Amino acid sequence: MNSPQAPGLLRRMACFMYEGVLLFGVVFVAGYLYSALTQQRHAMQGQHGLQAFLFVVLGIYFIWFWSHGGQTVAMKAWHLRVVDQQGAPLTQARALLRYLLSWLWFMPALVSVYAMGLHGLGAIFGTLLAGVLGYALLAKLHPQGQFLHDVLSRTRLITQLPPKKA
Repeated sequence: MNSPQAPGLLRRMACFMYEGVLLFGVVFVAGYLYSALTQQRHAMQGQHGLQAFLFVVLGIYFIWFWSHGGQTVAMKAWHLRVVDQQGAPLTQARALLRYLLSWLWFMPALVSVYAMGLHGLGAIFGTLLAGVLGYALLAKLHPQGQFLHDVLSRTRLITQLPPKKA
């Protein structure tokens, strides 16, 4: 299938960073809600429950935006849209698959941190940064420059410029 080239890697990474800034607020509010609902009094109390709750909240965030217009707030700001390989909007099932596969950004680094028993903040962030950069650079190996989770979920990022004003 002939598909247009993906938006540039730097633009996609800028959107990734902006998404992280926006998600800080989502995670903060969700974490506060979780701690209030569970009467959590200590950060380590209910840690795995909080992680599962945040996984679900982030899933709802991404799946809803991707299946209702194909753009998160950050993607709108950077003029990116996610579509399926035929250019159609994502179904909720495909958006769910893309969300689950998007954890490939972090899972190799997180598994490495766990396997090596890293506890220092610098070592953990360094490993995560190296993993994210390595994952991003994998897109350079794909003919259309797509990320691995997009290839596996049969989705792609396209440029979505706003309509010209009359």
